[in-house]
Amino acid sequence: MRLTLILLATLTPALAAAEAFQRPIPQPQTAEAELAYLVASLMLLAALVAVQWLVSRR
Repeated sequence: MRLTLILLATLTPALAAAEAFQRPIPQPQTAEAELAYLVASLMLLAALVAVQWLVSRR
């Protein structure tokens, strides 16, 4: 039993060794992402115009 525990304790770190970190490769921006960015930008611009309109009415 003791020998089994010793073997298990010495072999476990070898099984749990982590692999080296692989840097992620940046992916190009897709047309769908560009469209989503355009829509978000236009919505932000519309919100800013609406706030300016509401504030100027006071």
